[in-house]
Amino acid sequence: MAHPHPTAPCATQAPTSTPAGIVAAAPPSAGPSPGVRRVTLTDGSVPVTGLLGEPSHGPSRALVVALHGGGMNAGYFDGQAHPDVSLLTLGPRLGYTVLALDRPGYGPHARRRADGLTVTEQVGPVAAAVEEFTDRHPGTGGVLLLGHSLGGKLALTMAAHRPPAALLGVEVSGVGHRLAVPPERAGQRAGVALRRLNWGPLGLYPSGTFRASESVVAPMPRREADSVGDWAAGGCADVLPRVRVPVRFTFAEHEAWWRHGPDDVADLTAALTAAPRVVVDRLPRAGHNVSLGWAARAYHLRALAFLEECREAAGALGDGLP
Repeated sequence: MAHPHPTAPCATQAPTSTPAGIVAAAPPSAGPSPGVRRVTLTDGSVPVTGLLGEPSHGPSRALVVALHGGGMNAGYFDGQAHPDVSLLTLGPRLGYTVLALDRPGYGPHARRRADGLTVTEQVGPVAAAVEEFTDRHPGTGGVLLLGHSLGGKLALTMAAHRPPAALLGVEVSGVGHRLAVPPERAGQRAGVALRRLNWGPLGLYPSGTFRASESVVAPMPRREADSVGDWAAGGCADVLPRVRVPVRFTFAEHEAWWRHGPDDVADLTAALTAAPRVVVDRLPRAGHNVSLGWAARAYHLRALAFLEECREAAGALGDGLP
C-alpha cells in the first residue's frame, strides 16, 4: 500500500466567527438535546466522559459507540443547529443506544490529559470505558464503532487491537489513506484554507451551525496533533489487515482531505484482508464534517442500516445476537 504523505489532517474546528452566507441563530443551550444525558466512565485512572442517548421504549437493538474527530468533542454527534442533525436523538428513536465519548484530551476532564494521547495510545482508555459501559448495561446488544476523522482512525485501531465484546462492525467517515493536500497544509492549525477543507461549501449546513458549534469545538491536544502523520505514514498498514468485522467507509461529496478516487478506494479496501465485508459509500451534498450538515440525517440512517446488516449477518453466523 502506498503512503506518500507523512502527515494527516488535524483539527476539524469551526470558524471562530459566523462566516458570510450562514445566518447566526440564537446561542445554543448549555446542555445536550432532550433525552441525551452526560455520563462519566473510567479507564481505571482518568475519567472518560461522554453523551448517552437510550431508547425510551423497548430493549436496545444495538450500541453505537461514536468517536469524534480532532478539535471537536462528543457534542459533534449532538448537533444543535437543527433537530435532524443529532445522531444522539435519532438513534434512540429508532431503538439504538448511542454512546458518544470524549476521546482522551477532550471533555470536562481534558486538563488531566492536557497533552493528550496518540491515536494508538487512546485505544486502552477508550476500550476500557466501553467495556465498563457494556458491563453496566448488558442489554444494549452488539456494538458498532462509528468514528469520524481521527475518531475513525481510533475506531479501526480498536477493532484491530482491542475490539469490544460482540463487535458487529465499524463505520468511519472522513478517513482515507492517501492525503489530497500537501503535507504542509495538513499540519496547518488555522486559516481560511483549513476551514474550507473541514466544512466545504457553507450552504451544506443549517443556519446557525457555526454558532451552535462553539460548544463542540475544543483545542487539539499537543501529542494528538504531533501524531497525526502516523496513519498515512504507515499506521493504517498495520491496522487495516487486522480488522475482522465488516467495515463501511463514507466519503462526503466535498471531502477534501483524502483522495477517494476509484484507484485510491480500491487500494484502501484491498488492505482489509481479514474483514468479511467492506462497503464504500458516497454522501451527496456533504462536507468533511458530515454529522453537522443537512446530510447528517441521511448519513446516520445509512450507518444504522449498515448496523442492521451486520446484526443480520452475525445472527446468520450463529453468534447469538438477535
